Amino acid sequence: MTSRDGAQIGFFTSGDGPPLLLVHGGLGDHTHWEALLPYLEPHFTIHAMDRRGRGASGDGPDYAPQREFEDVAAVIDAVAADSGSRTDVYGFSSGATFALGAAALTQNVRRLALYEPGITAAAVVVTPELHARLDALLTAGDGDGLVETFFREAFGLGDDDIATMRAQPSWAAYVAAAPTLPRELRATPEQLFDASRAAKMNVPTLLLEGNEPLKNVLADVRTAADLRLVADTVPGARIAVLEGQAHAANVLAPELVAEHLLAFFGEPT
Repeated sequence: MTSRDGAQIGFFTSGDGPPLLLVHGGLGDHTHWEALLPYLEPHFTIHAMDRRGRGASGDGPDYAPQREFEDVAAVIDAVAADSGSRTDVYGFSSGATFALGAAALTQNVRRLALYEPGITAAAVVVTPELHARLDALLTAGDGDGLVETFFREAFGLGDDDIATMRAQPSWAAYVAAAPTLPRELRATPEQLFDASRAAKMNVPTLLLEGNEPLKNVLADVRTAADLRLVADTVPGARIAVLEGQAHAANVLAPELVAEHLLAFFGEPT
């Protein structure tokens, strides 16, 4: 489908049931959901989008977070028009942030689930020095090095963690998406979250978080603060804690994530 600025946004459909849109995070593409899909496809018609500049989606000449809000809203409206009903939405990390922004642009969201949306974290954790290193790696065409540097310095991952992640099929998608990361990390909290709009939302909202601390203590603190900011602003939003999980529960504990999503989306609106 076509977003407001003309960018072509691709999404992949599978499963059977009422519509559910999945919005992936800052790195990767729709393949982020491979571990989770088997638990959701028997219950929903899944629409897994590729955010702009990734996978099957095109891009626009000028990047701004507002364009990503519009992309998600456009897919929501397209899915609603096709299905004849409002759609549930599940967003992860920065994808959760953009799903939240999109929910203020359309009346076609039935229920909204967000896993650890990022609003202020990047502005605090990604220092000017780290921005410079990521820019240099991008200029050099070293997407692999950019992804590794980001995970090491922003999330505090060590050699064993990086080795484990490199062994996953999703690593190739991370590297392919690397050119989109530096621009996204420069988005300001004011661009990412409009409290006045969020306070007027009338969409049942579930906020998911893991209680396993990130190895970067500052990132962990800011991620928790962002989630509570949303919880305190969106009317009726509630928090559910995933025991023993950190930021990668969609991949490492998909059955647990699906359990929470099925219970939430199954509630009458």
